[in-house]
Amino acid sequence: METSTPRRAPAADAAAASSYVSMSPSPSHTPRSSTKAKRTLNNGAAIVASSPSPSPSLAKGGGGGGGVNIQVLLRCRPLNKEELSINTPVVITCNEQRREVSAAQNIANKQIDRTFVFDKVFGPKSKQQDVFNHAVVPLVGEVLDGYNCTIFAYGQTGTGKTYTMEGGGGKTQNGELPSDAGVIPRAVKRIFDILEAQSAEYSMKVSFLELYNEELTDLLAPEESKFSDDKSKKPMALMEDGKGGVFVRGLEEEVVSSASEIYKILERGSGKRKTAETFLNKQSSRSHSIFSITIHIKECTPEGEEMIKCGKLNLVDLAGSENISRSGARDGRAREAGEINKSLLTLGRVINTLVEHSGHIPYRDSKLTRLLRDSLGGKTKTCIIATIAPSVHCLDETLSTLDYAHRAKNIKNKPEVNQKMMKSALIKDLYFEMDRLKQELYAAREKNGIYIPGEQYLADEAEKKAMSEKLDRLELGLESKDKQLDELQGLYDSQKVLSADLSDKLQTLQKRMQETECALAVLEEKYMQANNTIKEKEYLIENLLKTEKVLVDEAHTLRTELENTTDDLSGLFSKLGKEGQD
Repeated sequence: METSTPRRAPAADAAAASSYVSMSPSPSHTPRSSTKAKRTLNNGAAIVASSPSPSPSLAKGGGGGGGVNIQVLLRCRPLNKEELSINTPVVITCNEQRREVSAAQNIANKQIDRTFVFDKVFGPKSKQQDVFNHAVVPLVGEVLDGYNCTIFAYGQTGTGKTYTMEGGGGKTQNGELPSDAGVIPRAVKRIFDILEAQSAEYSMKVSFLELYNEELTDLLAPEESKFSDDKSKKPMALMEDGKGGVFVRGLEEEVVSSASEIYKILERGSGKRKTAETFLNKQSSRSHSIFSITIHIKECTPEGEEMIKCGKLNLVDLAGSENISRSGARDGRAREAGEINKSLLTLGRVINTLVEHSGHIPYRDSKLTRLLRDSLGGKTKTCIIATIAPSVHCLDETLSTLDYAHRAKNIKNKPEVNQKMMKSALIKDLYFEMDRLKQELYAAREKNGIYIPGEQYLADEAEKKAMSEKLDRLELGLESKDKQLDELQGLYDSQKVLSADLSDKLQTLQKRMQETECALAVLEEKYMQANNTIKEKEYLIENLLKTEKVLVDEAHTLRTELENTTDDLSGLFSKLGKEGQD
């Protein structure tokens, strides 16, 4: 069978062919399918046989029943050189066999260990290949079976998200990846190895999107077309596709035919990403990035009709959450960090709402959550790689990451395989797409002030008007909330003053109570002394009374004796007187 090798489309045609790109690709937005020379690798059987068996949460056919839980993996980086030089205490313990992570907290001088269980745990000594085998290999198979899959790294800045996703910067030699290669290059190599082992006819395209300060940037766009700080240039628009998903208007998609092409594209796009030095990371990613690989594979039905199967792999590297005071961010960097934390906070609210089933899910509060909507509670198979640091200085951020990742385990997606298209229907859609692009090109050449077809302009204006009305409603709601906030702030201030007064009174009363207690202690001591004195006096009085009684009795006796003596003397004197008269 004679086949042709897909070639990269010219720059102008590639730009036109990729004007509308969705996070959840539909066949109608697919470039023309190319065939690739069939090649059979000697180790093709080993490639498939050596694949680790998918974890239960990523098993095929997960669209039925109550859905499939998002798979959450935890990776802890080792201590860096600076932490080792100052002997930074380690407060994180990883048990890979039991899939547990323990964090040691010191609360009220007591050590309390908090333990979290994940689908897989990788300790500080884990290798890039280990993470790839458990996190990505099962998903690559799902993508080639026609599913949309997403892998994203989440964690504090400086914990190894970009290292896990892209690698340590090692160069590919003789087609072999370096040992520090990340998830993305390993996934690319895996996809091409399987396709070549299966002798499949396929076409592949990639895109690289950056979200920085709530503005979208195409990292694959030519330099002259990349948006700069010129305020007259509008940022890339995030549009609804009418099916519950979103797409980025004007996002470039480059057709690729080999892994080496993708490596070069990845290196070129990564070089354009916003990075800056902070206290926590010398090359801190200041933006979120989404690297997408879309694959179209040709199959033949028993009737001989050609069908096109489509799968997509989204590889997301989130900017790191950070404590602004600890990261050393100042001025513009602090505002930048605030925007990063804001989008991640919205992501956290979406996770909480999905887990708690508490009503409205705030996807639209951030462009990040709009882009990840189908990956969180949608039809995509999703794997989260949470990254943490083991040092005590990062404990607060580490616990926050562990909490969010542990809650995300309970999110359920309902994966659905993408509908296969007949080749004839795909060609028809492509012709329709070409006609639309020709209309746009004609409008641009005419330079009549619109630069896009009139129908599209009216649709854009209607959407702009709806967004403006929504913005007005939100501003009114914000004013109302501000008033409520002011009232609550006033109430809080008055309560704070009242609390301060009560605190002063409490201190005064406590002081008076202490003084009273001291006086009471003195009185009790005096009472004891007086009581002892009274007892002594009572004892003396009792003895005196006894002595008095004895003396009285003796006096009575003496008186009686005296009276008797007196009587005797009187009788004697009388007798003597009578004798003298005689």
